[in-house]
Amino acid sequence: MRMLGALTGAVVMALAAWPSMAEVAPARSGGEVAPSRSGAEVTPARQAKLKDMVDQDCGSCHGMTRHGGLGSPLLAEDLAKLSAEAVIETILEGRPGTPMPPWKAMLSREEAAWIAAYLMGEQK
Repeated sequence: MRMLGALTGAVVMALAAWPSMAEVAPARSGGEVAPSRSGAEVTPARQAKLKDMVDQDCGSCHGMTRHGGLGSPLLAEDLAKLSAEAVIETILEGRPGTPMPPWKAMLSREEAAWIAAYLMGEQK
């Protein structure tokens, strides 16, 4: 029982320290997360936030080094067999029947395209 309490405490502490999506994406007036304007360029500042999101949010399922975990690996060589459009659609729409959630409420199409290019090794 003591072990379960310690484990629960560790999980709570880890979750409390984890950055939330509200810190990564710009917020709407009601505190909701909003994508940047559709058609807008992904600025260098936003790119840095998206990299953090990939590391933290994507890394929580796909592994912090993106070698896989609950989700499949997100390495450029693993994604090479997919089109950029397929990766963008997966980011925006998720994968029904799997734990992969849709991110379209939090990311614009341009941001999803930037993330896809980043994961596929086309962005630094």
